[in-house]
Amino acid sequence: ALGVLRIELGLDEASEAIVPHPCVAMIAAHFGIENRGRGADQWLADVCQWTWRIKAHLHLSTELLMQLREAAEAEAIRIFSRNLRELLLAAPAGPKAVLGLDPGYRTGCKVAVVDATGKLLETATIYPHQPRNDWQGSLAILTQLVLKHGVELISIGNGTASRETDKLAAEVVRLAAEQKSGLKVAKIVVSEAGASVYSASAFAAAEFPDLDVSL
Repeated sequence: ALGVLRIELGLDEASEAIVPHPCVAMIAAHFGIENRGRGADQWLADVCQWTWRIKAHLHLSTELLMQLREAAEAEAIRIFSRNLRELLLAAPAGPKAVLGLDPGYRTGCKVAVVDATGKLLETATIYPHQPRNDWQGSLAILTQLVLKHGVELISIGNGTASRETDKLAAEVVRLAAEQKSGLKVAKIVVSEAGASVYSASAFAAAEFPDLDVSL
């Protein structure tokens, strides 16, 4: 029927036409059964045919189909997992160069820039808030990074000092537009849920082996 995949276990057409069937002959040879002119020889030959057709062939077919199904399921799961991973890791804002800001006070704001493919380009730490209050120096660093890498989106974590850092990002957007005509930079506040856990995980260490975990 259309749309149905049918799999059968068998030999090629030429081998299937051989009498006795090669598999039947193998069964007979295994048990030392042959035509010696005895009355029971034909019965034993029929038993060998029955053994192949009803027992061995069906058992092997079932086992083969089970192995093929398990292999197909494993491959389907592998492909689904790969596609899901690519979907979950896809850039949520599309292919854009992004500057990420992890706000903070005493330890500073951690900065990272990635390109449109997600490749890490540059990192930095700025101190715009108390106790250092290096607002102007931080503006200069962020604006320089935006212009240098063609950043289109600034992403600010919603943790400690997020509101103040959002104001800083707004000034960076304005300064970048003034210094480079036609440059359009957007900003957004995003959830930090899971970010700190990932940054200290073995996965992060494997993906960015040369980066300090504090970044």
